[in-house]
Amino acid sequence: LFLKSSAAVVALFGSNLGFAQTAKSVWGAAKPFTFESVPLSMATDGIVVPKGYRWAVLAAWGDPINGKFPVISYDVINTPEQQAKQFGMHHDGCAFFPDQGSSSKGLWVVNHEYTDDGLLHPDGMKNWSLEKVRKSQAAHGVTVAHIQKDEKGSWQVVSGPYTRRITGYTPCAISGPAAGSKYLQTASDPKGRLALGTINNCANGVTPWGTYLTCEENINGYFVKKGKVSKEEQRIGINAKGFGYRWEEFDDRFNVDLNPNEPNRFGWVVEIDPRNPDQAPIKRTALGRFKHEGAEVTLAKDGRVVVYMGDDQRGEYVYRYVSKNKYQSNQPELNRTLLDEGTLSVAQFSDNGEGRWIPLVFGQNGLTPENGFADQAYILVEARLAADQVKATPLDRPEWVAVHPTFEGCLCSTDQQQSAW
Repeated sequence: LFLKSSAAVVALFGSNLGFAQTAKSVWGAAKPFTFESVPLSMATDGIVVPKGYRWAVLAAWGDPINGKFPVISYDVINTPEQQAKQFGMHHDGCAFFPDQGSSSKGLWVVNHEYTDDGLLHPDGMKNWSLEKVRKSQAAHGVTVAHIQKDEKGSWQVVSGPYTRRITGYTPCAISGPAAGSKYLQTASDPKGRLALGTINNCANGVTPWGTYLTCEENINGYFVKKGKVSKEEQRIGINAKGFGYRWEEFDDRFNVDLNPNEPNRFGWVVEIDPRNPDQAPIKRTALGRFKHEGAEVTLAKDGRVVVYMGDDQRGEYVYRYVSKNKYQSNQPELNRTLLDEGTLSVAQFSDNGEGRWIPLVFGQNGLTPENGFADQAYILVEARLAADQVKATPLDRPEWVAVHPTFEGCLCSTDQQQSAW
């Protein structure tokens, strides 16, 4: 394990669940790159690619998601309704879902992580209003767009039946063990099963049954609380300032003093069916709530679904979810609940390079009422506190996880300013 270097890579190996309990290397001799590396240059303000490669913009902020309209205008005020039909800001994780039998057309699903409101509005954050808040929310979320390669080999956004935007106010279903719990209930949603919007969508994942997983990361920055901050709020990063989005000034959902449970409805992995625009996105609570970077999905040798996830902040943890039931390739309807029933675990490493996965299950490993853990729903909503309790290993911003079909894998950790292990 190599966790103390910048862009550290952790190599874990074989077990029927993908990553094993020890850390002997399975990597063979590295093969040389088949391209010429690009020299580092801080003076270049542009995109540089190796010889023989080219780059092109597929879709930028404000481009129409149907390839036609509405076209963005940077010197006049585009409405929230127009922004909700355009690509959002700051693309992040994405995936391509090819049409059956084709490599030249399909669906492109892309995250929009955050907004720069100084660019989003012609006059920036002056004359702040509900209209500007809604436009900022509309520029967050996810885009599902049809793309196609033309005869010249260039990709373009085109019209199609599955085109849609998912924004910071799109209704999202809540499923899994925490759904309906008191921790997710609000005045506007007393049943705790329907959240509005997905925000700060960072990296992603793809399931074997063809759905897209978008990951909510730094959700704390959208909320503001002027009163006393609880230990739960402090652990996820809620404070009196937020990141300066100022949504709380016109949308009470983001005023934690008024709506203390609203932050609990964000920080999840959200499943989207790109080919079913009538299906609401689903926040899968069984995968835990924290600052999700990505969700790497693989199948164990016994057919169960395994999801690896990093909590992208200094000193946080890497998690694993294992489904209770097996993936059924010939019965897709049975796969819809695989991310609702299973076990969430967190990694603990030792100095000799070995490690183990500790289940975050109510009644086990000190996750009991005596230690402040009332039930499984609370454990999932407050996954960070649960991981603290079981003494998981803090890492240097654990981000992406990648798993090879042979069950080799690596975890990329991108910071060592507070090297923890």
